[in-house]
Amino acid sequence: MKNSFRKKPLSLLLDEMKSEHRLNRVLGPLALTSLGVGAIIGTGIFVLIGVAAHDKAGPAVTLSFALAGLACVFAALCYAEFASMAPVAGSAYTYAYATLGELFAWIIGWDLILEYGIASASVAHGWSHYFQDFIGIFGVKLPFVFTKAPIDFDSATGVMSMTGTWFDLPVVAIAFIVTVVLVKGIKESAGFNAGMVIVKVAVVLLVIVLGAMYVKPENWQPFAPFGYSGLSLFGHTVIGGNSTEGAPVGVLAGAAMIFYAYIGFDSISTHAEEAREPNRNVPIAIIGSLLICTVLYIAVAAVITGMVPYNQLNIDAPVSNAFKQVGLGWAQFVISLGAMTGITSVLLVLMLSQPRIFLAMARDGLLPKSFFGAVHEKFKTPWKSTIMTGIFVAFFGAVLPLRLLAELVNIGTLFAFVIVCAAVLIMRRTNPDAERPFRAPLVPLVPIAGILTCLLLMFSLPAENWWRLIVWLAIGFGIYFFYGRHHSVLNQRQD
Repeated sequence: MKNSFRKKPLSLLLDEMKSEHRLNRVLGPLALTSLGVGAIIGTGIFVLIGVAAHDKAGPAVTLSFALAGLACVFAALCYAEFASMAPVAGSAYTYAYATLGELFAWIIGWDLILEYGIASASVAHGWSHYFQDFIGIFGVKLPFVFTKAPIDFDSATGVMSMTGTWFDLPVVAIAFIVTVVLVKGIKESAGFNAGMVIVKVAVVLLVIVLGAMYVKPENWQPFAPFGYSGLSLFGHTVIGGNSTEGAPVGVLAGAAMIFYAYIGFDSISTHAEEAREPNRNVPIAIIGSLLICTVLYIAVAAVITGMVPYNQLNIDAPVSNAFKQVGLGWAQFVISLGAMTGITSVLLVLMLSQPRIFLAMARDGLLPKSFFGAVHEKFKTPWKSTIMTGIFVAFFGAVLPLRLLAELVNIGTLFAFVIVCAAVLIMRRTNPDAERPFRAPLVPLVPIAGILTCLLLMFSLPAENWWRLIVWLAIGFGIYFFYGRHHSVLNQRQD
C-alpha cells in the first residue's frame, strides 16, 4: 500500500514531452477555446434549461446557472495553473499523480473514464432524438426498430421493459462518423469542431436577440417559486422544500441538476500536449470558454423564462417550443439545426478527450501500453483507444436507457474538480518553487472555495448517484490492484 501513494515527479512529466511518442502541437488559443465552447454548449442550453426551470427553480434558474458557473470558475483557475505547469495529456489524472500519489491518480483517471464515456453515450443518445425530430420536419421517418434503445427504464417504479425496437441506428451512425474524424487527426477534428461552434453560437445569439423582443416581465413572477435553497445530503433535503416526488427543489437543487451543462471546459486540459504554447494558451482557453458559455447560458435562461411561464415550458425541447408558443414556428427549423450541430460538437470533444486519458494512464503503465498507449505513425492520434471509445459509445448509446447512468457524469465531474482544487493546495506547499506560468489567484481561498462549492453540489445529488460511483470505483480498485500497481512505470523504476 505504501507504494500506491508514490508520486510522479514533475521533472518526469516534462521529460515525457521530449518523447517521440508525444502528440502533435498544432492547437492555438482560438482552436482550444472553440473546443471548450464546443464541449459546453449543447445539451445544457437546448434541453436542461427546460427541466431545471420547470421542475426545480422557475425563472431563478438563471441563478442556478450562475452558481454552477461560479463553482466551475474556482475549479477552472486551478485547472489552468496545473495545465501551465505540466502541459501533458491526462488532465486531472496527471495533476493528481504529481501531488497526491498513484492510487489517487488511478481513482481520478478511472473516474474521468466514466465521465467522458457515459457522457459521450448520453450525448449521442440525445443527438439521435434531435436528428429524428429534424428529419421529421421534412416528413422522413426511420423504421421503428431503429429509432431507440430496445430497453427502457422507469425510474419511478424501477421496472425494466422492452420497447420492441432493435437498436438506435442514428447513435451508431454519429459515433462512427465522429470516430473517423478523430482518428484522422487533431487538426482536422479541431477544424470540424470550429465550424460547428460558429453555427451553434450564431443560433444561440439569434435565440437571445429575437427572443428578447417577446419577453414579458410578468412571466418572471414569482422569480423563485421553489425557493432559493434546495440543499440536500445524500438525497435527503436539509434546507428547502421537496417536489411531489420527494426530490429537493430550489436554486441549489437546480444548480446540481444543470451542472452537467458545464462539463467540457476541463476537457481542454486533456489537449494541453497538443497546444502550440500550452503555458499561455491552455489557461486562456479554459477560462475564456467557461466565461463565454456562462454568460450565454444565463442570457438564454432569462429570455426563455421571460417568453413563456416556467410551468409551461416544454421539458424535451424548451427553446424551440418557446418560440413556437409565441407564434414563431419558423424558428423551430433553425433552432433544431443549431441544437443538432451543438450536440454533435459536444460529442466530438468528449470522444476526443477520453482516449487522451487512456494514453496518459498507459504511459504510466497502469493500463496496457501496447493498446491504450499506441499513437498512429501518420496521424499522431491515439487511434486504437479512439476506435474503442467509438465502439463503446455506439453500443451503450444504441441499446441502453442512458438516463439510468447519465447522472453519474455530474458526480464524477464534481469529484474530479474537488481533487484538482485540493492538488493545487498541496502542490503550492510541496513544490513552492516550481515554475508556474499561470498562477491561480487568492490561494488558498480559491481552491478552498472550489472544494466547498463542488462538495455542496455533490451532496445535493440523489443518493443513488453515490452508490453507483462507489460500485464503479470498486471495479477500478480491482483493476488497479491486480494489474496497474504491478505494471506501474514508477514501480519498475524503483525495482
